[in-house]
Amino acid sequence: MKKVQVGIVGGTGYTGVELLRLLANHPQSEVIAITSRSEMGVKVADMYPNLRGFYDLAFSEPDVNVLKACDVVFFATPHGVAMSMAPELTAAGVKVIDLAADFRINDLDVWSKWYGFEHTCPEMMAHVAYGMPELFREEVKKANIIANPGCYPTSILLALMPLVKADLIELSGIIADGKSGVSGAGKGASVAMLGAEMSESFKAYGVGGHRHLPEMVDKLQVLSGQDIGLTFVPHLVPMIRGMESTIYATLKQPMSQETLQDLFETTYQNEYFVDVMPAGSFPETRMAKGSNMCRMSVFVPQGGSTVVITSVIDNLVKGAAGQAVQNMNILFDLEENCGLQHVALLP
Repeated sequence: MKKVQVGIVGGTGYTGVELLRLLANHPQSEVIAITSRSEMGVKVADMYPNLRGFYDLAFSEPDVNVLKACDVVFFATPHGVAMSMAPELTAAGVKVIDLAADFRINDLDVWSKWYGFEHTCPEMMAHVAYGMPELFREEVKKANIIANPGCYPTSILLALMPLVKADLIELSGIIADGKSGVSGAGKGASVAMLGAEMSESFKAYGVGGHRHLPEMVDKLQVLSGQDIGLTFVPHLVPMIRGMESTIYATLKQPMSQETLQDLFETTYQNEYFVDVMPAGSFPETRMAKGSNMCRMSVFVPQGGSTVVITSVIDNLVKGAAGQAVQNMNILFDLEENCGLQHVALLP
């Protein structure tokens, strides 16, 4: 069987190197091109010694004609790059998986408001699937472009999906409290990300508006067919990778812990990468570190009207590169967990 030929645009950031790590042992894929304007000519293994012995590639300048030789191209790039190349690549039969936000929001007026510039290829949106397989697997199978979800939306939407689809919660007052490791901010130099600035400290940010908020609202409206009232507050925690989201919603009618536990277990019983923990368990970020797993628990504190879901992922794997590889597997009719059977790292 011919291996899937892979190109990666923007291979020097955290999601780019995570793609390389995951694909290094993927039995049905081969990375044949990896680009970086700033590091052109540098060997991948020289920049990332953990990949010594796995890759003999060097970074090259992005060239659409070279990338057309690929079956799929991952974009681990800043917003706006994928949309500039996607039309020509898809016209050549290449599948595009964008790990940035170019195709995540259906309403492009909303997209432009949050990202600060006009979308350059609105005609391509008809060919896009939102790449969260647990919600949109059938759409992913048929798409030419995959909008890989953001990390916060992955942890939060998976936690809310059983309740929203079953119409069990009020949609006007959902609260999502997210906490992410510093790798979620990317690899760019920033004083705020220095060890002396963020170690032994914990802060909220983006309270007045975060780009992942309209993405989540957009998908929740697709799932529910109704308007959504979501308050989202992200936080930065002093760890490198990992994400925990605690979500609060009001039940439309009283439900027992046992009923909700059964709903979540039934919803995700056939999913490779969602683990509903036993009742009363508290997922920790280290339970997902280095893996493509989302682990969650559901609670009804004091048997009241509030339901609480706590959800953990590795923001660089299930929240980025791992989910992208999961989508690639679906696109090319491979086993969905192919190359993604990594056990989380402990301690």
